[in-house]
Formats: sequence, structure tokens, C-alpha cells
Amino acid sequence: MPQSAPTAVAELLTMLDLEKIEENIFRGRSPQIGWQRVFGGLVVAQALVAASRTVSGRTPHSLHGYFLLAGDPQAPIVYEVDRLRDGKSFTTRRCNAIQHGRAIFSLSASFQTEEEGFEHAVAMPNAPMPETLPSEAELIEKFGSVMPEPIKRWFASDRAIEARPVDPSRYVRHEPGAPVQDVWLRAAGPLPDDPAIHRAVLAYLSDMTLLDTALIGHGYYVFDPRLQVASLDHALWFHRPFRADEWLLYAQDSPNSSGARGLTRGLFFSREGRLVASVMQEGLIRRRRSDG
Repeated sequence: MPQSAPTAVAELLTMLDLEKIEENIFRGRSPQIGWQRVFGGLVVAQALVAASRTVSGRTPHSLHGYFLLAGDPQAPIVYEVDRLRDGKSFTTRRCNAIQHGRAIFSLSASFQTEEEGFEHAVAMPNAPMPETLPSEAELIEKFGSVMPEPIKRWFASDRAIEARPVDPSRYVRHEPGAPVQDVWLRAAGPLPDDPAIHRAVLAYLSDMTLLDTALIGHGYYVFDPRLQVASLDHALWFHRPFRADEWLLYAQDSPNSSGARGLTRGLFFSREGRLVASVMQEGLIRRRRSDG
């Protein structure tokens, strides 16, 4: 874990603590680390925080969002929440993220009072525990000489999220494989006990590695300069309580790629094997014109 990981976690928590500027209107910002566009997971997480700030006594169980424009990291993001419905059991909110007078992301989220009901869940894949897998520093030491430079920079960067892929050789292979991958993820430092923070952090990290899964089937990776890759929509369902500063297995697959789009899905499991959340996303996967 990088020495500055606690600082990165603190920065993430600051970015998730939105400023209230008016009733139903909040302001967020992006990290100033040289990105050309705002990380999609951050916009999802901040929109969820904004919507949640307008709901009392109910927790989110699902969210659906569309990425409309690339976000500008140099400008603040204004989140406007529309209180669509407050029912007996469910509450619905819509939240638009706005920059330079235009919506860059639109979220719908549903909240529910806690209820007892039927229980079942799929089993966690048979994956090795994260402690048995190489750390990011060990990955660079072992594969750095043959790892594509953009991936190497990503693993070496100071991030608020720690990742341990089950099959790290995926980052040095260049031939097509099955579009499936498992990655252990967690916040790179302790988080406060507030469950809302853990939900927001999971929303943030749920955009990591997901679209990359569709590219495994074609021998590419998400940072490949020959490709134009961008998230188009994102859906997330919360099933059971969890902590985002404890290891979560992100079991991902891609059932389809067509029409310059890839569909990906993922399941989050606690290390005890409990299914805690599900994700689906479709993204743009387009060869750049200069790539023939």
C-alpha cells in the first residue's frame, strides 16, 4: 500500500462530503491530479450522496445513471436533486450533475425502509483470499518490465482504492481470453462507521476495472491508446450491509460486445462470501480512426 494512501482516502472522503449551496442543490469537486476528465465513479458516488442528503430514514437499494458528457476536472460539479416521490415504503430521487450549464450525468435512485423478506443469493466464485495475492507494489516489481506503461502508472499511482487482481497476468497478456475477471478491492485506509459513506465508496469503486472486462475478450485493455473507451450508463443495487474498507471480491464478466459497445456486469462479495451488491454497465468501445 503506498505511503500516501491514507492521504488519498482522506481526499476521497472530502470530495464525498458535498457542500450544500441551496435546498436540494449541492456542489462537489474533483481531485487535481492531471486527469483529462472526471472519473465516472466519482460522479456516481457524489450524485448518490446528493440524493441521499434529501432522504431521511431510508437507505438506497438501487441507482441508475447515464453519463452524458465528459466532466471537466477543473470545474466544480453542481448536483440538483428532484424529489420525485415519497411513498409509504419507497422514496425516489432524480439528480443531475451540471457543469458549464449542461448536464454531464443523470441519476435516478430509489430508497426503501428496512424490511424482512425472502433471502437467497448466488455463491461467491472460488477465488484465493486477497492476502495470498501480490500487492500493487509487488505486481509492478514482478511484471513492470512487460506491463503496458498506462497500467503500470495506474498501479503505481496514489489512489484511495487498493486493488488485488486474482489473475494479474491479464495485464501483460495481449491475446484474447474469456471476458471474465475477479478483483479484490477496498478503501486503502479506514473509513468512518457511517454506512452511507461505505455505500458512496462502493459506488465510487464500482466503476473500476468493470468496462475493462469486456476488452479481455479482444486482447485489449481499458487504457489502450488505440481505443476510445467511455462509460455510457451505470446501474448499482445494494443488497446487504458491508464495509468498503474491508476486502470485497468484484466478480465481473461481459456477456456481450456489439455496435461499438460492451456490456459488463459485476457482483460484490464480502470475504465471508455474502453477496452485498450488484452492478451493470454499458460502455463505448471504439477503435480510434488513426488505428485503421
